[in-house]
Amino acid sequence: MKRIMAFLLILCFCWTNPAWTAAEQIALTDIHRVMQKMFSYHIENKSLNTPLVRRCIKIYIEQFDPEKCYLLSHEVSPYLNLNESQVQAIIQRLENQDYSDFFALNELIQKAVVRAQTMRKESIAELVSLDIDQASLPSTAPSAYASSEEVLVERQRNRMARFYVFHKNRTFLDSSDRRKKVYSLFETKMRRTENQYVQADPMLLTKEKKEHLISLRILKAFAKSLDTHTAFFSPEEAYEMRMSLEKQFEGVGVILSEGIDGVMITELIKGSPAAESGLIEINDLLVEIDGESIKQASFEEVIEKLKKKDRGEIILGFKRVDFEANNELFFQVPLKKKPIVMNEERIQVGYEKYGDGIIGKIALYSFYETADGMSSEKDIKEAIRSLSEIGPLYGLVLDLRENSGGFLSQAVKVAGLFVSNGVIVISKYAKGEVHFLRNIVSRSFYNGPLVVLTSKMSASASEIVAQALQDYGVAVIVGDDRTFGKGSIQYQTVTDERAEFFFKVTVGRYYTASGKSTQIDGVIADIVVPTQYAAYNIGERFLEFPLPPDRVEAAFLDPLTDLDEKTRRLFQRKYLPYLQRVVPFWKKMLPILRKNSAVRLSKDAAFQAFIRKQDKIRSRQQSIPVNTIDEPIQIGLEDMQMGEAVNIVRDMIWLEAESRPAGEMQLQKTGSD
Repeated sequence: MKRIMAFLLILCFCWTNPAWTAAEQIALTDIHRVMQKMFSYHIENKSLNTPLVRRCIKIYIEQFDPEKCYLLSHEVSPYLNLNESQVQAIIQRLENQDYSDFFALNELIQKAVVRAQTMRKESIAELVSLDIDQASLPSTAPSAYASSEEVLVERQRNRMARFYVFHKNRTFLDSSDRRKKVYSLFETKMRRTENQYVQADPMLLTKEKKEHLISLRILKAFAKSLDTHTAFFSPEEAYEMRMSLEKQFEGVGVILSEGIDGVMITELIKGSPAAESGLIEINDLLVEIDGESIKQASFEEVIEKLKKKDRGEIILGFKRVDFEANNELFFQVPLKKKPIVMNEERIQVGYEKYGDGIIGKIALYSFYETADGMSSEKDIKEAIRSLSEIGPLYGLVLDLRENSGGFLSQAVKVAGLFVSNGVIVISKYAKGEVHFLRNIVSRSFYNGPLVVLTSKMSASASEIVAQALQDYGVAVIVGDDRTFGKGSIQYQTVTDERAEFFFKVTVGRYYTASGKSTQIDGVIADIVVPTQYAAYNIGERFLEFPLPPDRVEAAFLDPLTDLDEKTRRLFQRKYLPYLQRVVPFWKKMLPILRKNSAVRLSKDAAFQAFIRKQDKIRSRQQSIPVNTIDEPIQIGLEDMQMGEAVNIVRDMIWLEAESRPAGEMQLQKTGSD
């Protein structure tokens, strides 16, 4: 997972879909209708109640002030400590579609914004004279709201200082003028957010736009109050999510950010027109669009100019600055839009030699499928085919460490590559109805030694695959002691471009064939080989408002109870006789595999140093959000965890060979020399 960097705004320059750019704005009258729809879907919460109202108010405040650098403790206390009669009064008002409580909160927020802007203005003069470094910044975020305005001033200064250090690491800040540019950019970015609450110019924030923004904030707070995975999205957010799930979009493939010298190239998407031109480099400044200067345009205006391009070619003008040589180069690049598939975000394939064959390594980053037939299942099948062409494929590592989920249907199909007929997922919904998602292919695509590599960041669909393969005994799970722990099912409208509103809502829980749910506990590793995430408090159990776990009856012998009579008879003849059996072999071999792994790791100096570093992090005993992890994140296939996973596969190959009759064992031994 790429590190999330504060204040970095990026945008994939692509021609956007009119379905969301022309979407109507949300009105206050829409709130009640959307809330009722979400209640009708949700697995547990069916109406407003005291806990939901308290959560909603708390979330609304935190949406505005997550870093606790705007509001004072005594200002938020009346909202965070509501008594029962106050809550009941709010419920009555909300049921009458009276949102005056949120209007009052908005007035408080507006005053806090004006106060913060004054504080920052008074701090800039002193900060410009300082060359701040990382060591001078506080290492932890505030856990409570400020007790005084003096504390607020300090917190605002710290935000500005962090922003300065971030840009100090990106560019030359060798003069007071350039330092002033940093703080000017900071103010611009802050006001971009603050202006959604406070905007004096009615042409920039019309009555309709104000109503849209507060309605959106209320719906976001309400959705999140239902549980940690229910959410409401703006049309823009929904579009970005669709692009992420489908792994493709149409455009030229530049990723832009706002720097102190202007709009700059942050990244080029591999295989895109921009990357294939060979002319554009990271940190180049975008200064022209079709010959028109954008020097005086705001970042938002630049993005709008790019979005509005409705023809196939665009000419972008760039400036490349060499600060050390004190010179600059201007050049233009004509680019034609085209469909871009984000292959790097899909799958990565590698291998290691093993005797006369290989051990394959496949990293899958999400579970995806598109309308034109691209899917994670097909990509993995093709990867296994390509690996088999290199030489005999004696073993395989499926790397799901950075996989946070995706389409449930693809999780079933990917798991089905490694097992034959059988239940992969059991889903249970609000009214108790149970459904079974099955693999109905009577032969597995790969059935050799298999390690599934996981981490605390492996979530949702990746947990389904790992747990299902562990249930059936066809794989050994290696990685952090447990995975993320998301075992809930969401209904969503995000992938429907024509949906009236975009949201996802938790409608059920899922379980694998053993009846286990991954909710809260996650998938427990067979062999612990910790990743960079191991020391951090990451997982469902550390999120607000998670669903509690439970379990259902095992379904290794598929009951077929969710099928109609005709289909059930067909499945009894064509499906049940070929059910995947639970394989006990690798469970029996776990003591040997664990012992061998422990011996290897105890002798690995680099790994032991890594463990000591993890112990130091644990000793701080702090809850550190994922987006503040400053450890180097290993995504590639050539790291310590992957190396040990391959070694475990080597052990598995040998143990499997040892268990065969003499002739077969000798053949395997020859291949493992």
